Amino acid sequence: MRFKRQPPEQDPQTKEQGPALPDERTVHFVLDLALRIGEVQMSSGAGAADVTATIIAVANAYGLPHCEVDVIFTSITVACHRGTELSPVTSLRVVQSRSLDYTRLAAVETLVNRITSGKTPVEEAQTELSRITEAKHPYPRWLATFSYAALAAAVTIFIGGAALMALFAAVITAVIDRVGRVLNRRALPFFFQQVVGGALATGAALALLASGTFPDVKPTVLVAAAITVLLSGLTVVSTVQDAITGFNVTAAGRTMEVSLMTAGLIAGVVGALNIATALGMPEAPLADPLPPSALRLPIQTLAGAAASGFFALASYATPRAVFVAAIAGGVGTAGYGGLILAGAGPIVASAGAAVVVGFAGGVISRRLRMPPLVVAVSGMVPLLPGLTTYRALYELAIIRTTSGLSTLMIAAAVALALAAGVVLGEYLAHPVRTGLGRLERRFQGPRLAGPLRPNEHHTEP
Repeated sequence: MRFKRQPPEQDPQTKEQGPALPDERTVHFVLDLALRIGEVQMSSGAGAADVTATIIAVANAYGLPHCEVDVIFTSITVACHRGTELSPVTSLRVVQSRSLDYTRLAAVETLVNRITSGKTPVEEAQTELSRITEAKHPYPRWLATFSYAALAAAVTIFIGGAALMALFAAVITAVIDRVGRVLNRRALPFFFQQVVGGALATGAALALLASGTFPDVKPTVLVAAAITVLLSGLTVVSTVQDAITGFNVTAAGRTMEVSLMTAGLIAGVVGALNIATALGMPEAPLADPLPPSALRLPIQTLAGAAASGFFALASYATPRAVFVAAIAGGVGTAGYGGLILAGAGPIVASAGAAVVVGFAGGVISRRLRMPPLVVAVSGMVPLLPGLTTYRALYELAIIRTTSGLSTLMIAAAVALALAAGVVLGEYLAHPVRTGLGRLERRFQGPRLAGPLRPNEHHTEP
């Protein structure tokens, strides 16, 4: 495929020729490639600033230096300006589906690196992108279900549950995931899927208690673990990143989605608690969180590492990314536990641990060539406020006290602190990442310009 360019502009006085202008066919072909890459990033939870920078970088690499990008929650629009004589070309793509496939995201980022370094012709890039987007998930679906179940078991150990409760949490989460899979095939809106998931988690935990077979089972811990798994897929980090970087429309759309999904989860849990009370089932006493202990810190660290690794595996990350995510989760939970032992509150401890996770993800991502989003999101999963959220809902639905509102606000503040901490850590990692790149170029001698990382250049639309 050969691209044609319009005759160059000519100054009538100096007779000097300016740069050639691309024709519409060229522009449409390149913009389609850039938009499809942006769609993959957006559907995987990347921030609007990262998507904008990636699209502009791809367009620049193929000779379209004057592009404006507008990213909102449901669509991406790109306008290519071609001087004063030719009309601009505008292209739009709607982001229709949202799913976590970190292997696909990593493959697209590798493709972007090759494009921006001038190693891939545009026709080859189109073919490669089609292969990436049409490929099946790298792991079978049952492995994702197993990973979510293992994630729930690890979270149960992290918040103080015993081995038997971890087993029950894994079974309940596996059932929730399979039921959600069936509902998703029937195109049931995600809000109602969250309602069903919250109700199943709470109902199963209360049924175990009412059976009397397992008197030592604490429903609080089981439901908290299931809530953490259901909250893990929400794009809280991207929401905060969009708000901080000035993409307010996109941030508002993501906020609405996160709020609606959380509301569905709350409705399911509260509904199950009220139904259990109406049926005369015994009330499940709230389990107080275990006090901070230096002896439990190694166990919590291992549990946090396992939770992060299994979440990355459930999100179809590459084996290397799963390993790095597990390390990030262990570092994050160790940092959180250390800050709690030092007397910090849960909000401050969550923010501090998230900064470490975001910083580590930002630095490691350059060295290992993987998306920082994989490390950042996976590393903060064990710290999601599942236990605090359930306590708030129990206080509101069963005890019927207004203290549940303050507890719910604490849970929201912890989630916000985690997301903001991760974003801050990534920004702090930027100068370190840039310095490492300069050192590499100094010791390796002259070479082609290094690939542009999507989150190193934030361009406002």
